[in-house]
Amino acid sequence: MTASETRPLTAIRSFPPDFLWGTATAAYQIEGAAREHGRTPSIWDTFSHTPGKVFAGHTGDVAVDHYHRFREDVRLMSELGLGAYRFSVSWSRVQPTGRGPAVQQGLDFYRRLVDELLAAGIEPALTLYHWDLPQELEDLGGWPERSTAERFGDYAALVADALGDRVKRWTTLNEPWCSAFLGYGSGVHAPGRTDTVAALRAAHHLNLGHGLGVQALRAALPADSQLAVSLNLHEVRPLTPSPEDLDAARRIDAVGNRIWLGPMLEGAYPEDLLADTAHLTDWSFVRDGDTLTSHQPLDLLAVNYYTPTVVSHVARGGEKPQDDGHGNSEHSPWPGAEDVGFHRAPGERTAMGWPVDPSALYDLLTRTAARYPGLPLVISENGAAYEDEVRPDGTVHDPQRAAYVHAHLDAVHRAIAAGVDVRGYFLWSLLDNFEWSYGYAKRFGAVHVDYDTLERTPKSSAHWYARVARTGELHAPGS
Repeated sequence: MTASETRPLTAIRSFPPDFLWGTATAAYQIEGAAREHGRTPSIWDTFSHTPGKVFAGHTGDVAVDHYHRFREDVRLMSELGLGAYRFSVSWSRVQPTGRGPAVQQGLDFYRRLVDELLAAGIEPALTLYHWDLPQELEDLGGWPERSTAERFGDYAALVADALGDRVKRWTTLNEPWCSAFLGYGSGVHAPGRTDTVAALRAAHHLNLGHGLGVQALRAALPADSQLAVSLNLHEVRPLTPSPEDLDAARRIDAVGNRIWLGPMLEGAYPEDLLADTAHLTDWSFVRDGDTLTSHQPLDLLAVNYYTPTVVSHVARGGEKPQDDGHGNSEHSPWPGAEDVGFHRAPGERTAMGWPVDPSALYDLLTRTAARYPGLPLVISENGAAYEDEVRPDGTVHDPQRAAYVHAHLDAVHRAIAAGVDVRGYFLWSLLDNFEWSYGYAKRFGAVHVDYDTLERTPKSSAHWYARVARTGELHAPGS
């Protein structure tokens, strides 16, 4: 029995008074207005319009039309009592070619959004990059090329100059692991390339872009601004305690976690990662001083968590389980881990097929805090997709989502009680939306969206979460 299971579900947990309660979205998933006011295609526009890449040919052309309905969506957040909203800026909307001056109409949208949030008493938390690279930069080579990191620094400066007077919370990158290894390794995400060396090059230039972005933000923003990066850190667990499975877990920890934590927080790539991938590349694309540039002081480390990663060693020639939860592809997103198999733990699963295991979030938070003492953490994404029940009266009852969030908030509360400095929680997601390669087939939203009418309906989990956010007390759903 885990520690979380020993605590009565009906017990009320009180969070710190300044704990930040929010929700999160991403530009391409919700905005729509794909061709309005100077916006040009991103890699996700191109990818979603490529036959066979996204479920049922779905695209984000309209998404849930947040671009035109943002005031309605801010009212929903206000009615739910949320204190913060994490959103991303569409690079293609504010700097369409990824180079040159900003388009003021694009920036004006985010100015209006931020002003609406502030007027409603909701703190804006801005993410500069949530996977939607301008297609013109991809045509020049994309993240595998150093120039893209340099362009990202320029883009960060443009957005900071426009919004730095009213946004205090800034995140450079969201889940760079997905950008590098799903986008350039397995090809299940945009731009859909399947080149292992290109994926490693992309990882390095995402690290470098992060550092250049932080430098640009520090130069432009007020001193009290808070800067972070959002990483989908993998809580890696060996299938058995055998030395072979422990080494499999080490390899995945290296290419899943420490490939980012090393440069960003320690100023160097892990030696074991370089050794694991030496048969693929000599890493000569890393220039002198790059890792020092990547290693910029941060005010917060943002953590995205959904499910643990369970791995085992697989002998060469043996049957290799590939159930890593990151889509189906004959190309692996795990360079240097050719002999590692992936397993899904038994028990309850979400509609994504992901095991529900809040104990892994507790372990991840305590382990990360022990490795980086003094660096505050924030949960920048956590949530679940389920087959929501729409009742005849139009209401949406989703008790499984409320139970999932309750269990994971309980894990966060236990981590805080154990001394981990966790400053806030952003529920993924505010709205049902375009779920990347799954199109509109998976619903993560606290608010249901009718994709025909775009009508918004808060689900029962949204009303429960609203009560938690207003009171700062974790009540059991239904209590």
